[in-house]
Amino acid sequence: MFNSASELEFSDENNVEEISQFVSLEVSGGTVSTQRSSIIVPEKTGYPDSVYVLAANIFQGIRVEKSSDKILIKYGNEPLPSLPEFEDESVQRLSYELAFSTLKYQDILETMLIDSYIFPSTTIVNHLSSLIIVMLYDFQDRKFQNRVLSDNEESILEVQEVENLLNSFKTKLAAALARCRIKHDALSIYHILPEIVRKQELRASTLPLYAWINTCKISPEEVFINLKKRGYNEVKSVCHIDDKVFAVDQHCYDVLIFPSHLKKDLINIDLFKDYKLIFQDKSRSLAVHSVKSLINLDDDVLMVNTGSWYTVAHMSVLTNDNNSKIFVCGVNSQEKDPDLNNLFKKMGCKNIEILPETFTDIESKDQRLQKVKVILLLPRCSDLGVSNPIEFILNEHEDTDLLKDLSQGGTSEDKLQVLAQHQYEQLAHAMKFVKAQAVVYCTCSVYPEENEAVVKKALEFQNQGTKIQPYRLSPPVLPLCSLKEIHLAKDKFFRMEQSETTNGCFLSILTRERDPSETVSVKDVLARAAAKGLLDGIELGKSSKREKRRKKSKTSLAKPSANDNNGIQMKIAEFLNRETKTSTNRSEALITKALNPQKNASQVGATTQTRKPSKPTINPLTPTLTKNTCHCKPGERHTNFTRPRPEDKMIALKPIEIILPPVMLPFQSPQGIRSQVPNQHFYYRWVRPKTGVPGYLPTPSASRRGEKPKENLPSSLVRRPRPWL
Repeated sequence: MFNSASELEFSDENNVEEISQFVSLEVSGGTVSTQRSSIIVPEKTGYPDSVYVLAANIFQGIRVEKSSDKILIKYGNEPLPSLPEFEDESVQRLSYELAFSTLKYQDILETMLIDSYIFPSTTIVNHLSSLIIVMLYDFQDRKFQNRVLSDNEESILEVQEVENLLNSFKTKLAAALARCRIKHDALSIYHILPEIVRKQELRASTLPLYAWINTCKISPEEVFINLKKRGYNEVKSVCHIDDKVFAVDQHCYDVLIFPSHLKKDLINIDLFKDYKLIFQDKSRSLAVHSVKSLINLDDDVLMVNTGSWYTVAHMSVLTNDNNSKIFVCGVNSQEKDPDLNNLFKKMGCKNIEILPETFTDIESKDQRLQKVKVILLLPRCSDLGVSNPIEFILNEHEDTDLLKDLSQGGTSEDKLQVLAQHQYEQLAHAMKFVKAQAVVYCTCSVYPEENEAVVKKALEFQNQGTKIQPYRLSPPVLPLCSLKEIHLAKDKFFRMEQSETTNGCFLSILTRERDPSETVSVKDVLARAAAKGLLDGIELGKSSKREKRRKKSKTSLAKPSANDNNGIQMKIAEFLNRETKTSTNRSEALITKALNPQKNASQVGATTQTRKPSKPTINPLTPTLTKNTCHCKPGERHTNFTRPRPEDKMIALKPIEIILPPVMLPFQSPQGIRSQVPNQHFYYRWVRPKTGVPGYLPTPSASRRGEKPKENLPSSLVRRPRPWL
């Protein structure tokens, strides 16, 4: 298959020293030096043959195609034969990583192949070009050292032939790489990449792992206990921590966060093997939790373009205690996952129904979707807010075109316009469903053209019929955990920017007012409050038979209407006004009688006598005022009224309301007397001790004339300050 002369051009034994010199070249300030790095990097041994074949097929589909006048290496269209073991998740992850790395360095690797005369000096079948360039990336990443093969590994003929070819050209390949680094004044091949791509790789290497708890199979408390038994400690933040720790996410109560370096350890524990913990990007958890906060107990949900079946499963788990059904459309389950039902069964999901139609083919009045109240729309977008595209593609089943965009550091303008138009059409169609009350729109894009612009355009051009209420933009239902999040959500959009802890995310909620004829039960209100975390620790149990009987008996009784209650309140108000007027008239009459014309200035100054009735008497004002005492507000100042004395200033008193306690006992301290007022009943029974109660003071007139105050008269009490004087 290859030119035999080319294969034997160089031998390994004669060029080991020369290759090591090329590999150790470093460029610093435009000069070449042979300094050794102080950082110890684990030695790489290569990949199994199956990984190279699958990576070559992936690269064949995502490679950057050049114009016909610039094509130097021809790639075939036929994929390499695959083996059943290629479906293994670990093989897929390694293959995607290798293909993505090759894609980022495609120009450099092609230059190395041409500069070393592998192309066009050798006779190579076109469909092997992808395999050659993929294996070349791994070859230079291993410092052009031989691959270590395991004894039980099954070899593939095409892989063995390409490996022999690269080994025969390794000196020229190492020299070509060194010249490329010098040309770009780069310390390594990594520094030749665009800055935006390098930042993306740096974020991907430190981005924490997010996993949601499958509460259908295990409770959060049991997960915490299990992790702690394995040496994991709970912390508030996993940033810059190299130990075995985890944290609970602030936005989603069922999402845990782990440091990125723990991935290999976590995937081997039973919690992940048994689908009790599921790795997934946080943006998808934010979307399903937003839907959960918007639905009632028996509302259905329609999910569109979910990508990953884990997103569907998470939505099913959150609604497991409801009567809700999860409808899914926009995916071909037969082609993507033939064992889908088995997967849902393992995860404990029972309320999922997959629709065969695409979303735009479903009628807005479809009878199957009459109970759908919320539509979750996860449209295909550029996804440039994703820092770790490999995990995102594997978990979300996203299109591999994402890798092509990320390797170039952005999306072309033409492709962006096509994506935005498709997103608008899906959102506009979602707003046509008559029974739906809310639409949740979520992307991982950083472009406003795919986010705010799509939502605003759909709101502006929505069909505002007479029978249904229009949609409007609603604020986020997720908690805002920082001032930055509050600032980003000021226009009612929920945003998360790319950072060292999260991928980028955009989330918008469109809601319409509920039909006034639809009533919301207390049960629904409690369920919504529980979804928002307001009933933490309170379980909503089913009502017992006795409670149901009580409800039936209560409903059989006639309930007073709102009009009856208003009538009763009006009658009470009229009675209080009437009594107040009567009290005021009596007070004015008494005061007028006391201030009759027979009293002149000389009589006022001459006489200071007080009446001495044989029976206990009560101030005439007292009975009148006590009629209204029940309407006085607690905490109001209590005042005792005595009959005006001639020597005092005679000023008309204003009637006030006082409150009397239902039970009264004699007090032994001034504080007790000051804080309480005797009830009318004790005017007849309470006799003041002769020795005097502490805190009682004689009246001014009695002290001047040496008279003993009357024991059973209210006027014998201490004279209170009168603020109205």
